[in-house]
Amino acid sequence: MTDRIEAAAAELRPLLQEFILWARENAPGSDSNLVGSVALWHRLIASDDVGRWRTSDLRTVLLERMPKVVEDPEAAAEGLVPAVRAYLAYLSDTARLSAGSSPLKEMLAELDEIEDDVVDAMEELLSEDGEDAEEYDEEEFEGLGDFEPFADRLAALPTIRLRPDAELAAAARRSVLIAKARDLAVWVGTERRVGEEDLLTDAEIAEALAVLGFPVPEAVEGRLADAVPALWNVWNLAIDLDFLQPEGEDTVSVDPDTADWPFEEDDDVLDAWLAGLHSIDYGDPELDDEDATIALSGLTRALLVRVLLATGSKSLDDLRPELAEAAAEYDDLGAEAWDAATAQYGDPLNPVLDWLSGYGMVEVEHDQVRLTPLGMEGLVHLVDEADIELDARPAIDAMTALDLLAFSAELPEEEADAEFAAWMELREPARAAEELLAAAAEDDADALVRVQAASVVGSLGEVAVPAWRRALDEPSLHPYAATHLAQLGVEDVPAPTQADTHWLILDMLTISAGLGRPEFVSSLDDIGPTSMLVGLLDVIWKVPHPHLEELLETISKAHPDRQVGKAAKRALFKARSGDN
Repeated sequence: MTDRIEAAAAELRPLLQEFILWARENAPGSDSNLVGSVALWHRLIASDDVGRWRTSDLRTVLLERMPKVVEDPEAAAEGLVPAVRAYLAYLSDTARLSAGSSPLKEMLAELDEIEDDVVDAMEELLSEDGEDAEEYDEEEFEGLGDFEPFADRLAALPTIRLRPDAELAAAARRSVLIAKARDLAVWVGTERRVGEEDLLTDAEIAEALAVLGFPVPEAVEGRLADAVPALWNVWNLAIDLDFLQPEGEDTVSVDPDTADWPFEEDDDVLDAWLAGLHSIDYGDPELDDEDATIALSGLTRALLVRVLLATGSKSLDDLRPELAEAAAEYDDLGAEAWDAATAQYGDPLNPVLDWLSGYGMVEVEHDQVRLTPLGMEGLVHLVDEADIELDARPAIDAMTALDLLAFSAELPEEEADAEFAAWMELREPARAAEELLAAAAEDDADALVRVQAASVVGSLGEVAVPAWRRALDEPSLHPYAATHLAQLGVEDVPAPTQADTHWLILDMLTISAGLGRPEFVSSLDDIGPTSMLVGLLDVIWKVPHPHLEELLETISKAHPDRQVGKAAKRALFKARSGDN
């Protein structure tokens, strides 16, 4: 964002945070994202005073500006006007409507008057999107950093292997930017007052810059707050990370746990890092001209997706012209903005790479930009958020047995076999058997994992006998263990019982039920003729299987033979009543 936009956003942030707290009780359905966008553009184009609203501002902001900047027209069509109603009510209830504002009653009446026009404008955007979707080129998508134009190429990428959490957390702990956000939040302390005109006073800004190791700008014209965008980027990151939180009216405080960063638990570290992931947008160049800044918005994401498509590494010599061309194609001011960023930064990619490096996502060496494992993890999350297909899996050497079983369940048989083979190569067969069966025992309701594990371990032969012996003590695995031990001719172990066989049948029916009605009925028919199926239902209700009642109810509704349906209902009644 430009300095002006950044300053306006910083000015509004405490107010909007207070609104969120107010809305939880007074307007729980309000969309704070929509309110934030409306309040920002009201501040930029309608009034220097964030609390002064006039009736005419509503048409200016909602009908002239919002259709040009809204990111989700569908959400806006449904929630924009209600969100503004709630926001105006909040300003009025908390005495934040400044002198010179129109009466609340008149503004609410104006919202009623223009609501249909707002909805029509948003629906027109949706209609245009639908009509032109097949003809969209890269520049016609949401922005320079939109991933959608690359969806097909992303889906065609080779499998991406993600590193284990411990490795990623160790890298996240080294993030320079998160450390700066911590230091800034600790400096803020508890109950620091923030004003409506400036987030901090000039003296406070100078102190904050010193804490971060940033220089104080020289010969500033106007407010110092408008000349330190780098400070506000770190401030915003601290809020994204929950290091800074609103603490009552016009007050912000450091979260009590912030000083403990880097946290001890890997899960806590990664949760924090992911919470700040969208801060990558703060790496976009910030120029003196607002429109030029907007023309390059999304440049950080645009770089990331191109490096990913180059399988994780790409030279700056290739990236610069490609991104310059994309900026020019996306926006009429793109080429001019690129030149302005070159003049200001030496290279438009300098702020992009500085932020991404500081957040631990890329490394630059010998003019080559490389995604780090942490960067690959974050980019996979961003692509997933965009609902774009990407084949990403844990690295084989980092994959637990449960990971393996869960991922393989979603793969074609040939790919699943390859995953198992690669995983098994890293382990002694006996150890692999132990790990797979232990994973299968973690959730007795997961029949598919159990069947997969038993199948793989069963292929290992006699080396798996010790693991099978131990599995006899697990109720959900006992039927498989008894069956495989019997097939291996192992003596001094219990022979499979009828209850064991029934458990195996129930596991297979559970899996087939998840495939749809035709497959489920077909699996029932595979058991045998109607008389055999009815006989099975008369006794199988006694098996303490986690999906028993669900399966019996499904059989009673799905099977076309009325005799089978009645038998299933009788069995379901007995199972629920605990009849013996």
